[in-house]
Amino acid sequence: MTTYLPTLKQLQYLVALHEHGHFGRAADACFVSQSTLSAGLRDLETLLGVVLVERTKRAVRFTPLGNAVVAKAHRLLREAEELSEMVQSAGLPLSGEVRMSVIPTIAPFLLPRMLPRLRRERPQLKLYLREETSQAAMESLHHGRCDCVLLALPYPTGEVEKEIIELDALYVAFPKNDPRDPPAEITADLIDEHRLLLLEDGHCLKEHALAACNRPELRASATMIGTSLHTLVQMVDNGLGLTMLPEMALDAGILNGTDVIARPLRSDSANREIALVWRKNSPRGDEFRLLAEELRAG
Repeated sequence: MTTYLPTLKQLQYLVALHEHGHFGRAADACFVSQSTLSAGLRDLETLLGVVLVERTKRAVRFTPLGNAVVAKAHRLLREAEELSEMVQSAGLPLSGEVRMSVIPTIAPFLLPRMLPRLRRERPQLKLYLREETSQAAMESLHHGRCDCVLLALPYPTGEVEKEIIELDALYVAFPKNDPRDPPAEITADLIDEHRLLLLEDGHCLKEHALAACNRPELRASATMIGTSLHTLVQMVDNGLGLTMLPEMALDAGILNGTDVIARPLRSDSANREIALVWRKNSPRGDEFRLLAEELRAG
């Protein structure tokens, strides 16, 4: 008796639809047309002899069996990717494709400093970058959508291996004509909770800043509004409050052209660890450690 098995492509289509909840967005994520994705899913359901997805004009709903198949598909796709990684790692180190997710409070500041040297010294490496918040990046890692993540710790990462790239100190940024005339170092008690502007939920830098201050009232009173560090700097420059910035952003010139000044935050936890993380027991673990060394040297 001949057994017909689902293809990896069909499973990728199913996982993408489950993730995006929309045929058009799922097709875009898979770089195919919507009709190709729909046909692939119909073929999968015909092959298995079951309905996995209930299609209506307003919504896409997965059946209970469909959700179970998606969970199994995640594992199968991850195993297939690890097989490919194992073969690649047996060749020239740091060659071929590496998909890296990077959080927004690192990507525009650290990568321009590190990538030119990496391109010169590792021309065989094809590094595909994707900017995501910490939560989205870790989901991408554990679901096999990326190979490694460059993020800031502490952050709940699950079962991963890691290499620390560098420490990144936190600074308090305020308007140049601030009437409080802050000292050379800012202690947490000097921060006015009613003037503090932080990134909105989803950005781990907000949690790092609040933890470094260790003042519960800041969480209740601070304004969580910024979608990016550049937005926060512009708000501070216009006299709307003060904020916290990582040292790498200052080194990259984020305050250039503004009347904002920054002073270091004095606290036992006034820094974050910039780290490269990857799935535990990945066959490319040695390669990612080498990549971390390259990033550290940059």
